[in-house]
Amino acid sequence: MIVGDMQRRRDFAMKKVHEAIEAHGGTTLLSTGVTGDDARFALAAVKAGARMIEPNHPAVALARGHRGVTNMHAAEAVRHEIPMQEMARVIAGVRAVVGPEIFITAGVPGSFAELVPMPFTEEDACMLAQAGCDGIHTHKTTFEDLKDMVDVAHKYGLVIDAYIAHPADKHLFGIPAETPQDVADAACHMQEIGVDLVGLMTGMSYEGVAAGEIAPPVRARLEALLRSVTVPTLAEGGINLQNYKAFMGTGVNILVVGTAFDDMARNAVTQAVEAFIHH
Repeated sequence: MIVGDMQRRRDFAMKKVHEAIEAHGGTTLLSTGVTGDDARFALAAVKAGARMIEPNHPAVALARGHRGVTNMHAAEAVRHEIPMQEMARVIAGVRAVVGPEIFITAGVPGSFAELVPMPFTEEDACMLAQAGCDGIHTHKTTFEDLKDMVDVAHKYGLVIDAYIAHPADKHLFGIPAETPQDVADAACHMQEIGVDLVGLMTGMSYEGVAAGEIAPPVRARLEALLRSVTVPTLAEGGINLQNYKAFMGTGVNILVVGTAFDDMARNAVTQAVEAFIHH
C-alpha cells in the first residue's frame, strides 16, 4: 500500500545526499555530535553550509548527562538506554529548525551493535520517518543484522548508511574487515544487500603519522572501499581540522565529523566563561 510512496521518499533522501556532494565539489560534511543533538547548533551548522546532519543516541546520552557520563566512551556503554521516543523528539526538533531540504540520518537504539537486546522494529522506523528522519546511521557488525536493518528501513522510506570497521578497533562500529581486500569484499556485499551509503571507520591511531596526514594503512583501506562501490561513500572517525584536507583528497564523498565539533564548542564555552570570571 505504501511501497511506491516510500520509494519516492527514499529517492528524495538520496537526491539530497547527491546534491550536497555536488554542491561541495565531490566531498561534503555529515555534521554530528553537538551539531546533531542540539537544534541550536544544528541550525548554526546549516547556516554555515552543512547539508547533512546526524543526531545519534550516544551523543544524546552525553548531552543529557545520562547516568552521569561526561565523555563519548562512557556514553557508548549506556546509549541503548535512550528511549526511541526521545530520539524522535530530537530529530523532530532538528527538522523543524533546519527545514525539509537538509538530509537527516540518525543513530538510534538498535541501529548500532548494542550491549543488550535492542530490536529495531517497524514501529520504530515509522516513528522516525514521521519525525522527519531521512535515514538510519547503522553500525551493525554482521551482514544478517545489517540486511534486517535495510529491509525495515526501506519499507518506511528510510535510507541506510552503514560502516566497515577494523576488528582491532576499541568499539566495533561496523562490519569487521582486516585487510584492504576484506574491506573491498565487505563493501561490495553491503551494496548488494541494499545499503544506500557505505562508510569506513577511520579512527585508528598510528604512531609516527605526520600531523594532518592519514596513516598509510587507513589510506589503503579507504582506497579499497572507494574502488569497490558505486553508492556514496563516507569516512568516519578521527577527522578534524588538522587532517580533513588529506581525507578530501582521497575522493571519499562524505566526511562524518562530530568529536571535533564537540571539542571546539566545549573549548569556546570554557574560554568565554573564563573571560567573564577573570575579567
